[in-house]
Amino acid sequence: MAGCRGFPTKSETAAREQAGAVGAAYRPHGQKPALPVLTPDSGLSNLLGYAMLNQPSVEAAFYDWLASVERITQARSFPDPQFTFQMDIQNIVTSIMPGLMGNIPWPDKLRLSAEAASAESQAKYFTFQSAVLQTAFDVKRAYYQLYFLEEKIRVNRDTLRLLSDLEKLARAQNEVGKVTLQDVLRAQIEQDRLRTEIANLEDSRSLLAAQFKAALGMKAEEPAPPIPQRFESTSLDLTSDRLLETALARNQRLKAMDAEIRAAEASILLARKARLPDFSLGFMGDAKTDPTLYRLFGSPGTMSLPVWRDKTAAQIAEARANKRSAQARLSAERTSLAVDFAERSFLFREASRNLRLLSDQLLPKARQSLEVARSGYLAGQIDFLNLTDTERTLLSFELDRVEASTQREVALSELSLIIAGMSPVNTPMGSRAAGLNPGGRSAAPKKMNPSGM
Repeated sequence: MAGCRGFPTKSETAAREQAGAVGAAYRPHGQKPALPVLTPDSGLSNLLGYAMLNQPSVEAAFYDWLASVERITQARSFPDPQFTFQMDIQNIVTSIMPGLMGNIPWPDKLRLSAEAASAESQAKYFTFQSAVLQTAFDVKRAYYQLYFLEEKIRVNRDTLRLLSDLEKLARAQNEVGKVTLQDVLRAQIEQDRLRTEIANLEDSRSLLAAQFKAALGMKAEEPAPPIPQRFESTSLDLTSDRLLETALARNQRLKAMDAEIRAAEASILLARKARLPDFSLGFMGDAKTDPTLYRLFGSPGTMSLPVWRDKTAAQIAEARANKRSAQARLSAERTSLAVDFAERSFLFREASRNLRLLSDQLLPKARQSLEVARSGYLAGQIDFLNLTDTERTLLSFELDRVEASTQREVALSELSLIIAGMSPVNTPMGSRAAGLNPGGRSAAPKKMNPSGM
């Protein structure tokens, strides 16, 4: 009466070990650990660690997974026994028969039910890992956008100072009668336009800061986090010719869908077992007799009769349909992932080519062209309009360089999200525990070691 314990399955034991290992890092003793202190000098790993521990979507996925682990125990456990009591009364009480009755499912039903629950738990685990990786990407995207916003503002301010110098140059030329006041006004117009652009960029900082704060999992009423002052690029080896194969083997969403297929397969086998009967067995003792009379497999013993064949057929058909649906979703996701990989790879290569072109060729030539135009303007060989066109070209190339850098880093982050099969290193979920498979099988071998994701 003090309580009994069942016999855990192998997959249940593995899932609990996995949950304990991850929980020890993520929620030790069921509590949120102390968060890293964020400063303007905090590195990307500190930001990722903060977000992993603080992001509500990650926490929700974690506890969804823990709940699914507990369902394995429920699925493999026998139903609770029932206490029975019977009395025979004539003129007096002639028998008092307390007893116990228990339902015993057909052999293998509980095992198959536990297998289905274990596969569903694996799917929840991989969903949790996907939430971790998605959070890492959200932090990186906001981090890069904030950094390159400051770069845009810096480029525009440098150009504003250049325009101020050009205005002084135009004023000097106007004072000696070489040009009209129109050149001075053009320089002022360009400066006014640029000041407005800088104001717009500075105003957008609040939006990006709010996105950065949300990516870190901070509440609206909490103070805004400090804006990082140091920039760290995502490190990812993109030279391998087997990257797509690696992505297909490691992607957490695909693993979750594969686990759903295994759950559906176990459900099919369990549905087939519905054709077989379950039993109810009882044990009673008559306390009025001397010696005590015991009754085994008597009136408390019953057997179910699964006569509704259409219901059993419907259960099997439902399980098969669920499996086919899961297989179709997995196939569609693999196709979508291949397209996403190709698209992000192209964006990365395009941004890298544009960045090399701008940094190595266009920007040096644009700066040289501006110096030539300045000298030509002083010599009266070109007008101020050509000079400002040269300045605009330089500004455009500078901003294109910033845009190409932003696109390159975001594409790298998206690729690492697609390829990575583990949590970001140097974060709470980047430990050895996160690489284990809760289903009792070892994880796929790690062929890459991306330092950012």
